[in-house]
Amino acid sequence: MSEFRNLDDLDVAGKTVLVRGDLNVPAKDGKVTDATRIERFAPTVTELLSKGAKVVIMSHFGRPKGGPDAEFSLKFLLPALEKAVGAKVAFATDCVGPEAEKVVKGLKNGEAALLENLRFHAGEEKNDPAFVKALASLGDLYVNDAFSAAHRAHASTEGLAHVLPAAAGRLMQVEVEALSKALEKPERPVAAVVGGAKISTKLELLFNLVQKVDYLVLGGGMANTFLYAKGVDVGASLCEKDMADQARAITTKAAESNCEIILPVDAVVAAKFAAGAENSTVPSDAIPADRMMLDVGAKSVENVIAKLGAVKTVVWNGPLGAFEIQPFDNATNAVAQAVAKLTKAGKVLSVAGGGDTVAALHNAGASEDFSYVSSAGGAFLEWLEGKELPGVAALRRS
Repeated sequence: MSEFRNLDDLDVAGKTVLVRGDLNVPAKDGKVTDATRIERFAPTVTELLSKGAKVVIMSHFGRPKGGPDAEFSLKFLLPALEKAVGAKVAFATDCVGPEAEKVVKGLKNGEAALLENLRFHAGEEKNDPAFVKALASLGDLYVNDAFSAAHRAHASTEGLAHVLPAAAGRLMQVEVEALSKALEKPERPVAAVVGGAKISTKLELLFNLVQKVDYLVLGGGMANTFLYAKGVDVGASLCEKDMADQARAITTKAAESNCEIILPVDAVVAAKFAAGAENSTVPSDAIPADRMMLDVGAKSVENVIAKLGAVKTVVWNGPLGAFEIQPFDNATNAVAQAVAKLTKAGKVLSVAGGGDTVAALHNAGASEDFSYVSSAGGAFLEWLEGKELPGVAALRRS
């Protein structure tokens, strides 16, 4: 049995189910430009509708300043939402009060409605008991399918779980199970691939990971900081020199925990950060003073792929180089494709997410073959940091 309550635990027929999704999707000129989050959320809604529930969808969008703002209305989501769930969706011009009550009361079994932006009320982010009560009065049951907002203790992500019978939606369930398999109870050996510009934004994550994984592969700008902390001159590369002590502390903690940190042994360097910039590959301890590392080199890639070939679990967060411009996406692409191939062959469980990770794996053409790619940013990172997420904790079986 799962550690968390899910849809299988609820009898939903004829009930009004409040479903928290994360429909905070990219948009331009009143149109959804990437419907991935809506499409991943849709199976929970369609399952509930097929079981005869009245489904009331809740979400935030953007950062309105605590009051109604047409710029942040959810109404524009209706066409994309209706397409994804394959059903008509009614719309309420508020998420609590008479307008919401009227729309919800008008629903028949197997019908859905979308409430207006939760963040038009200050009580949402404050987790105000009066606002929780007002939301709860609209339904009989509560389903949280917004893992990407689960690191926030808001009224709709945490408060409702304490006043209505609650369960995880299918997306939340899959996400939590994938992350538990990757970090809580993983098959060993475990490798974490962590890239990105700075270690200052990932200190807690790195300290937590070196205590949980067998190998920590570092790339991106943060690898330069670790090289610098070892006394290597990294030339004009992006480097947080003031974080050298923290890098050394992480290295010490890794040694105590029998975690091997894998740093680049060679670097692709250029004088400027630009597409097609003239570049060369040099040993990572021989970067010229006027050059910057923009990707890890071919020998480093070989080393990493060899290590990953012997592990059972891979957790990935962040690119290994400046993947946004060619040819500095080579290392990220090669390693991502190797992990995808191992996953497809059934040799590893691979879980990725956070920040630029999704874009980097899409760029590599590898995201479809990873075991799980999380669209959650902050929530995924806080999980990697070892933090308990309020929205997830509230769904734990008592």
